[in-house]
Amino acid sequence: MTPVRGDLPARKRINRLYDESLYRFDAVEPSYWEATGGALSFASTALRGDASCDVAVIGGGYSGLSTAYHLAGNLQADVRVLEAGHIGWGASGRNGGFCSLGGSKLGLASAVRRYGIEAVRHYWRAQVDAVELVRSLILEEGIDAQITGDEELAVACSARSFAELRAHALDQFTLLRLDASVVPADEFRERYFDSPQQHGAIRIRPTFGLHPVRLVRGLARAAVARGAILHAGSEVLAWQKSGDVHLLSTAGGTLRAKKVVMAANGFMPEHLHRSFAGRPMPMISAIVVTRPLSDVELGAHRWQSSTPMITARNLLNYFRLLPDRRLLFGGRGHSSGGAAGTASNYELLISQMRQLCPAWHDVTIDYRWQGLVCFTRRLTPSIGRLADDPSVFFAFGYHGNGVNTSIWAGREIAGWIASGAGNAVPASIPLMVQGLSERFPLAAIRLWYLRARLAMLRAADRIDDLRS
Repeated sequence: MTPVRGDLPARKRINRLYDESLYRFDAVEPSYWEATGGALSFASTALRGDASCDVAVIGGGYSGLSTAYHLAGNLQADVRVLEAGHIGWGASGRNGGFCSLGGSKLGLASAVRRYGIEAVRHYWRAQVDAVELVRSLILEEGIDAQITGDEELAVACSARSFAELRAHALDQFTLLRLDASVVPADEFRERYFDSPQQHGAIRIRPTFGLHPVRLVRGLARAAVARGAILHAGSEVLAWQKSGDVHLLSTAGGTLRAKKVVMAANGFMPEHLHRSFAGRPMPMISAIVVTRPLSDVELGAHRWQSSTPMITARNLLNYFRLLPDRRLLFGGRGHSSGGAAGTASNYELLISQMRQLCPAWHDVTIDYRWQGLVCFTRRLTPSIGRLADDPSVFFAFGYHGNGVNTSIWAGREIAGWIASGAGNAVPASIPLMVQGLSERFPLAAIRLWYLRARLAMLRAADRIDDLRS
């Protein structure tokens, strides 16, 4: 029997990057989505005793559920999902509900130098396909995901920023053959909202807003209907391999599988398998949601749109008006996960929201929560199978745009497994995302890299503000 991790008990070897409070798998994050997610309509029980399957999936979020859904439906495979918390416990149940283009933080010039323009266009075509995949899945499976809007707006917070968007961003979108257009400040004011920090925008399609928990529960229901088995409350504590069989041990039992898919993204248990150690860079993202806004309050900013929006800044904020007239406002978080940092980060978010909408200075906040998004060293997603063990597949690193990318990645992994294509990467998977990203050097101190990077981006934003 070959261990794929060290010989000491798994719990003693876990050295997580963030405060332990972020990894309370038995706790429900008190989000607006959890409060309004509707009734559960699928079966999910903890793994008990010994069981076996063709494919075991680690992670019960969008990536894992999409893999299970497409495998069970197209291959009729015996597939089981192991989730440490409840189904959708991680980022899939905590995000801002933006089904939008993105997934990569690699700049266009760098991407073209590294991969070539056609490979970069292939990636962005896949992003468009991924948005439409989510839309079609919602419609075909009858998921009440509360779709809103049909575009995303990158909002310029200064005249200088708008000039740069118009001069550079639009050209980049045109080069990539994406559907983008300029929205001048006066048109923006008439169609969307008015703010001292609104100076026009770039409109990008396709994008829409949705309810993340309703989507993850609907996807879980659809996967179970196709024959997948979901095991919530089943944290994988050890991963070994005996011959050609993987043994995934939880507190309640052991699952034997011919193939394994690592689909845990920002909460990846990288300690379980040496191939994943040091690969992800989890980053805290936090969200606040206001109480419902009155007609008078919405009128004060001429707010008349549910379109998903972001600020065109180095450290962006993302926001949208929800169907019950609450404002959702999010942004990148602090770098520890502890109580003091969490509290101060929420206050920063609320301050940024009130700068955008000063007429709402006394609007109370009803919900606040945080989770982990996942970056990689090369700044693109990592999708593939291990070169030294082709029975292990993976998908992670969505850089804060995981709703569409993760569901698309799950479909691609399922198709790869179903095809029996061996190590040959399917032509549908863009070069930009293939294989594992490089490890972070001195991975144990990754948060120091992150802190330095966040400080640089904040400083750049402050300089831009002073120049504007």
